[in-house]
Amino acid sequence: MKKNIALVFAIITWFAVIAQCYLMMENRIASVPETIIRFFSFFTILTNTLVAIYFTLQALGSGKKIWINKTGDLTAITIYILVVGLVYQLILRQIWEPTGMQKIVDELLHSINPILVLVYWVMYENKKSLSWPLIPKWLIYPLVYLVFILIRGGISGFYPYPFVNVMELGLQQVSINAFFLMLLFLGLSAVFVALGKIIGKTTPQIKSWAKDRQDPI
Repeated sequence: MKKNIALVFAIITWFAVIAQCYLMMENRIASVPETIIRFFSFFTILTNTLVAIYFTLQALGSGKKIWINKTGDLTAITIYILVVGLVYQLILRQIWEPTGMQKIVDELLHSINPILVLVYWVMYENKKSLSWPLIPKWLIYPLVYLVFILIRGGISGFYPYPFVNVMELGLQQVSINAFFLMLLFLGLSAVFVALGKIIGKTTPQIKSWAKDRQDPI
């Protein structure tokens, strides 16, 4: 059951990423190499690709042998993709109106896929293994990404998101925006660890209660 669900989710996520790549190449305003770099400069694309890889490995049953199946990895991925969805819904959705295939792909990347990952987390994450020391590790990916886009943006002049555009907003405002984004990552991380601890404590009690209900009087 778990592998089948992972396979379906992998197909959906890969379709969204590949379709977005095709659409971006079809409508490119820069050279092919530059367009490819810009494509992978979006946190949305990197994170959805990470999700697709995770689901693919889960479907193939090889996740236990690699780094992406360590304790807390699914929770980290869930946090990343939820940030993708939240930032889009709260900030980016209002600044453009995609149509046709682009709209479908857009909804998959920013709305459907975050929900799929959250559902998978609810169903299969080992929640009682989540702990507070994992949070700093989860923040490495968004921090490295932020440094990368700021450095490359300063060199190339291309910033994937308007709220990190130093040329238009200035470094001070971008720093403020980045600070609040990191607070979002940190806050979600704390919420998931807290939920994991709560669920980890209540699950044995629920199982015990269910067993008692089934025992003959």
